[in-house]
Amino acid sequence: MAMQQKFGPNGWTPERLSSLKGKTFVITGATAGAGFEATRVLLSKGAKVVMMNRNADKSAAAIARLKQELGTDAQVTFVQMDLAVLDSVREAAAKIMARVHRIDALICNAAIAQVARQEITVDGFESQLGVNHFGHFLLCGLLFERIEASGGRIVVVGSNAYKMGLKRIQFEDLNFDKKYTPWNAYAQSKLAQMMFAYELQRRVEAAGKRTRVLVCHPGAARTNLLKDTAGPLQKALWAVLSLLAQSAEKGAWPEVMCATEEGLEPAKLYGPTRFEMVGPVGECPLEELALNREMAAKLWTLSEQKTSLRWAL
Repeated sequence: MAMQQKFGPNGWTPERLSSLKGKTFVITGATAGAGFEATRVLLSKGAKVVMMNRNADKSAAAIARLKQELGTDAQVTFVQMDLAVLDSVREAAAKIMARVHRIDALICNAAIAQVARQEITVDGFESQLGVNHFGHFLLCGLLFERIEASGGRIVVVGSNAYKMGLKRIQFEDLNFDKKYTPWNAYAQSKLAQMMFAYELQRRVEAAGKRTRVLVCHPGAARTNLLKDTAGPLQKALWAVLSLLAQSAEKGAWPEVMCATEEGLEPAKLYGPTRFEMVGPVGECPLEELALNREMAAKLWTLSEQKTSLRWAL
């Protein structure tokens, strides 16, 4: 049965949520767009939310806006973290482990996209792969113990870009030194995120752990994802496509669903079901390339090496 049918003609909506009082959610990239909207929904149901963002000023403004709307007792806090810098991820994760004693879901929402010209992070990664995959890989590993102890979830926000571009991890030239294109580099980064998530779920199950790993995508949502990174052509194309897109609020529904709804299955992809871009939220088609175990195992080993983190799985 398709998820859309399971949840009726309107698909999953936040109306299905009951009280989330006593639950704690950690979310990356929550100052605007889908991350901010997801935070709003979770707070409105009584949850605690810890935002992990790069910009302190934008975080303070976002928190002020949320408290103005939801009340001063809204339980939202902020830990500064730059996913492009592995040392920053390590420092932020240490703060979370010290301050946050329960994690019901870690939502890996932050991303950069369509970076116009090749940029290399301080750790030597192509920027989109560094932020979208390696940064989150490290964060998930460092917080896994707390998530597991809480019987929690890891939600990876992917993208339909995973099945576009080269449709593989370019191990021989991860940084696209030979021929960089914004689209191929972005597509690789999102495929890497999703392959990591499915591989993590397989390893969790094999180890007899109880953490659940779920993957979703926002479809075509009006967010600021391309605002700071894309070139003029990409921005112009998105300006046209955005006329057909849905709101950032609806773009947040898949990640909220994956963080809270019972009965969701692993090795699936959840998101808008109309052309996989807009419309009712439910289960979407998933191409087999994302479940390629050989490529995923190779990516896992490489990611452990690049981040200097050995998972106990």
